[in-house]
Amino acid sequence: MPRLTPALLGLLLVACDTTPGATDRAFQASGEVIAMSGGAGGPGNACFTCHGLKGEGDTASTPRLAGLDQGYLQKQMEDYASGLRQDDVMTRVARGLSPVARRAVAGWYASLPVPAPAATTAPPAPPRVWFVGDERRGITACAACHGNQGQGAGRSYPQLAGQPAAYTLDQIDRWKAGKRRNDPRGVMAAAVQRLSDGEARAIAAWLSTRPGAPTTAEAQGASAATLDAVARPAASGETRRPARSDGG
Repeated sequence: MPRLTPALLGLLLVACDTTPGATDRAFQASGEVIAMSGGAGGPGNACFTCHGLKGEGDTASTPRLAGLDQGYLQKQMEDYASGLRQDDVMTRVARGLSPVARRAVAGWYASLPVPAPAATTAPPAPPRVWFVGDERRGITACAACHGNQGQGAGRSYPQLAGQPAAYTLDQIDRWKAGKRRNDPRGVMAAAVQRLSDGEARAIAAWLSTRPGAPTTAEAQGASAATLDAVARPAASGETRRPARSDGG
């Protein structure tokens, strides 16, 4: 059972209020409460049941959320809610939250410290294609967008370092197969289309050993300036396709 923080203690005091709407408001009092309670979507949608009490993920196939860029996290939530990014579990979770609640929970996870990567006795070698791509096959260097160590660059180019290898490999496979399409102008789909299976596995394994890094204040500030614009399309039922890629 998670330790009762002041936010959760406050939730217990007001959750039994029978005033219409009071319970929903209590369960969406903060990003932390939403993550631990599921917000208005109910406890079956509580984020911590999959992503861990501190947003660390499960180190197997569920991604960490702690320390990722707030704008990126909210963009993914909006895409799940609109159906632009498809996943049975996450679509249900995102649709159970209002745009304001999605923004709050994204902000809470972004504020959490980045966990250290799992220890490994023999780290895999950095994949050459990550750093230099392959001009002959039309593959752009992954580092050009996601950084030399997978540290990313805010909402448009998310941090991939420290994510479970199985999760990263699954996302690459989804991009290649056209099962994930929330990349503006097909940037990610094109980037991974010509990767061999061996290269994809090598990239995923290497990234899982890279230490994550907190998003810089400058990047967070830039993302925060776009959050309202990100949320509006989901509320209006429109699909927004920005000019830059944010497809990690």
